[in-house]
Amino acid sequence: MPYRSTEILSPGAADKAPLHRVTLTHDQRHLRRKLLHLENDDVVMLDLKEPVMLADGDLLVLEGGGYIEVKAAQEALYEIRPRDRLHLIELAWHLGNRHLPAAIEEERILIARDPVMRAMLEGLGATVIEAVEPFHPLRGAYHGTGGHHHHGHGHDHQHG
Repeated sequence: MPYRSTEILSPGAADKAPLHRVTLTHDQRHLRRKLLHLENDDVVMLDLKEPVMLADGDLLVLEGGGYIEVKAAQEALYEIRPRDRLHLIELAWHLGNRHLPAAIEEERILIARDPVMRAMLEGLGATVIEAVEPFHPLRGAYHGTGGHHHHGHGHDHQHG
């Protein structure tokens, strides 16, 4: 019989070490109700009231006690390097204009590999390098409020 979880805690909020771990890609970490396969071949039924975006280190609270730790999987990404800080802002604008999930850092941007986006970015003067690491893109303005465990994206907004 699988474990069951209906609650999530932020990293460091647990009173004891997790029992097991589940490793998920960025896309797999956005869920509400799903049977998750743990690293030890057990399963946990996650059944939440609303969709969430799980973060690396989040804890699934098990009915009957205990926790399952969520780990961000290694993913095939592009590391985008700009010429300078203004160029980074310009590149981020182009990616945002396409609603592309992106992790924006001070000196680089990470996106999922997409040859069309690579060609566009190189055409804009960026250096694009293949990378493999966990993907933690920023959440958009239409994400909602109240913490990282809520999700909502309205497609009724206008682009000027």
